[in-house]
Amino acid sequence: MDSGLVTILVPIVLAVIMFGLGMSLSVGDFRRVREYPKVVAAALGCQLIVLPAVCFGLVVAFGLSAAPAVGMMLLAASPGGTMANLYSHLFGGDVALNITLTAINSVLAVFTLPLVVNLAVGYWDVSGDDGSVGLQFGKTLQVFALVLIPVAVGMVVRAKRPGFAERAERPVKLLCLVILAGVIVAALLAERSNVGEYLAEVGPVAVLFSFISLGTGYLAARSAGAGHPQAVAACMEIGMHNTSLSLTIALSPSLLDSTEIAVPSAVYAILMYFTAGTAGLLLRRVGARQTSRRISPRTR
Repeated sequence: MDSGLVTILVPIVLAVIMFGLGMSLSVGDFRRVREYPKVVAAALGCQLIVLPAVCFGLVVAFGLSAAPAVGMMLLAASPGGTMANLYSHLFGGDVALNITLTAINSVLAVFTLPLVVNLAVGYWDVSGDDGSVGLQFGKTLQVFALVLIPVAVGMVVRAKRPGFAERAERPVKLLCLVILAGVIVAALLAERSNVGEYLAEVGPVAVLFSFISLGTGYLAARSAGAGHPQAVAACMEIGMHNTSLSLTIALSPSLLDSTEIAVPSAVYAILMYFTAGTAGLLLRRVGARQTSRRISPRTR
């Protein structure tokens, strides 16, 4: 998909998204890990180890073809997206913990994502005409530049101009969502002759993976001793993967340059709002039930 849209616009969109993320972060967000060390460790363990393993099992069980299989593994290796913070807020999660997990996840993903993608490319033997598909060292540096540099710049802007950062946060998120929606449509149109087949092949895997990711995040946090708000935060952070990052890596001509690999992220980007919303409504009921149990003995 070597077009001006992808070559220029997609990396810019990701850079702006990561810049906006940086404007919502501070150094204190990285220090906050000391407040919930077990929860953070459990959530990151799920993100880095459990979910890629689960995704691999689903891909093999459903017999996905090579490119969509790599696309699913790319998605699984992507950290939580900025929308996780919004969904956590809507459904009673600990947004401060969300921000902490996002900050740490974004840093770790620069190193873990290329590893998972290269293992997947090697396992399914995906290669282009020149055999260059994969994230070699030079391409990994590009991922580093696309992710961490805009985040760092955004954090500096927040530290120096907090008022501007607060005013710009909402417009930047809205603009990025609109442009990202356009990128998803463009990716699906580029594969329109195969989109029905891809949806039939990838859709069930994407839905299952989404629900498993959400459930894993919540249960892992609870098993680590987290309260309900912290578990909701982990649910959304682990369950809502950063499709802007995975789409950029899949579509960018200087990285993977494959619309086929991008299709799972495009499908998941649409489905996750419904799966995360469903999970959020269920967790809201769980939270209300727990609250009523704590209150009822006092009223007797």
